[in-house]
Amino acid sequence: MNPLDLVRARPGPAFTLTFDGRPVEALPGQTVAAALWTAGVVSWRTTRATATPRGVFCGIGVCHDCLVTVDGRTDQRACLVPAEPGADVRTQSGTGHD
Repeated sequence: MNPLDLVRARPGPAFTLTFDGRPVEALPGQTVAAALWTAGVVSWRTTRATATPRGVFCGIGVCHDCLVTVDGRTDQRACLVPAEPGADVRTQSGTGHD
């Protein structure tokens, strides 16, 4: 694909996922982290030892700061997981196996 083909590209229609039971709007192609950021949510995990809030740090899947639980699957990197219609995203404490 030629990058010039993207000049007039537009995302498809918005859809809804939930974050801790709250509806969050997302666009096709966004990651869970991007959808949460757009909704004003910047922290969605707490550390096990000190309950320190965490969100996106590296944004490329190298660190583990952005872990969330998606549809019951723990340890999902929000910066890598595509947002999907109806996804149930939950705050995660530590590794999700506490």
